[in-house]
Amino acid sequence: MMLKTPQVGIAAAASFVAITLLAVLFADFLPTSAGSYADQRFLLVAWLGGITIVSTYLLISRRVWIKPAFVQALPFILLIIGFPVLSLAFIQQPYAYVEPGLYSFYFAAVILGGTALAQSGISMKCLEALVVITAAACFLYGAMSLNVYLFALAGGHADLSDLIPWGFVNIRYWSHVATWLLPVLPLAVLVGPFANHRLWRVLVAVGAGLWWWIVFLSAARGSVLGVAVGVVVASVIIGRQCWPWLKQFLVYLVLGGFFWFVLSLLVPILVFGEPELRTISQGSSGRAPLFIEAWQMSLQRFPFGMGPQSWLTHDLLTSSYAESKKFGHPHNMYLMWAAEYGWLLVLILFWVAFQVASFLYARCAVIKSSAGSPEAYVLAALLASFVGALIHAGVSAVFIAPGSMLVGLLIMPVLFGLIVPSSLNGKTGKYDVLGRRRKAVPGVMIATVVFSLWGAWAVEVKKYYLDMREDEPYYYEVLRERALPRFWLHGYFPRNDIGS
Repeated sequence: MMLKTPQVGIAAAASFVAITLLAVLFADFLPTSAGSYADQRFLLVAWLGGITIVSTYLLISRRVWIKPAFVQALPFILLIIGFPVLSLAFIQQPYAYVEPGLYSFYFAAVILGGTALAQSGISMKCLEALVVITAAACFLYGAMSLNVYLFALAGGHADLSDLIPWGFVNIRYWSHVATWLLPVLPLAVLVGPFANHRLWRVLVAVGAGLWWWIVFLSAARGSVLGVAVGVVVASVIIGRQCWPWLKQFLVYLVLGGFFWFVLSLLVPILVFGEPELRTISQGSSGRAPLFIEAWQMSLQRFPFGMGPQSWLTHDLLTSSYAESKKFGHPHNMYLMWAAEYGWLLVLILFWVAFQVASFLYARCAVIKSSAGSPEAYVLAALLASFVGALIHAGVSAVFIAPGSMLVGLLIMPVLFGLIVPSSLNGKTGKYDVLGRRRKAVPGVMIATVVFSLWGAWAVEVKKYYLDMREDEPYYYEVLRERALPRFWLHGYFPRNDIGS
């Protein structure tokens, strides 16, 4: 069903993308009292509420998610409710529903938002807005990084990796964003209104090349691994029809290597007499003790886990982690979810992955039957981005850092909207989710319930923030500890010594 005013939907999507990328990539230029990490978290909370509420209203009012699709929808429903349900035993603990609410609304926004987008009839126009704005933002960030590079050279600062990437509280958070965006950039010269403009193609190439330069400069192993696996998986699944995207991707990769050779090798040798090289660690960067600790946690109350944020508050289980550097998370999303929510949740994740794979398989069969369709390389790019992020999440906090979660919220709903079958997006069927003949379902009423749930969660998020800020002086000045980012930048609150 087409929207009555598709221009409004496209304008809303473009504004959503622009505001999100502004908050993530250019946070240093925005006024703030809470800091960019907290600002991005609050923006994420707002976006999740808006997307989930609006999507719920649209889907319910249009009688989507019918009985024949219930089995297909079940794993997604279990994922959305799984986080809060598996946290019921810990309801008396401080801020017990802050993180479960985050993940519940996050996956609800992805699934419901993607389904609503598929049903709207404007998904390709929204995709074009996404890739054009993303490419423009990446070019601006890359050009400003080049400006930082020139000032660093003029100031005699040889260690460029101290200054680039800029605008992020941690170098890893930039690499999360790079993993999401690098596979999508080639689409900017394949689809959209500027695809055939020579100047635009040059700007996109320069921006993408500079982002690859920053990846090499910062030795972002997680990004390289994730993107490489994502591109290979997408190329194998989609096949020859994704070649226009893959060719453009490889061109940008080679251009990034050229920029790295010139800017990180040749110029520093001429200016300083030595190249600026960041050493690529061959080890686990201290992650092995974290993985072992999270694994041991996941076995304590198998298969239910030790509770939300228990990584911060539990009594340490392994001597290796007790003697190593502490972090606010185990640098592995899947082990963290298993430790805190249990292997039951991980089993649901596997079920969701299987269902998504089945949707993807069916969609690819349709695409391969229509030669020359741009949907093939669009799907390849989004799939490479998604798979890359999933791989990166195995070694980093891709689904904790607010900037990464915001950018993921740009990619995943569009991908889900492309592959969701007609039985779920409301294009077929005469029955509602209970199998009854269609009735006038009060979409406003259901959306009001969702709004109430989101409002209660948002209030708890705000309370957690205020209490965290009140705890900061004690944590930094008395305990003299460094920041351990988790939900907030001062993420080690509540602590297991909260009573002291």
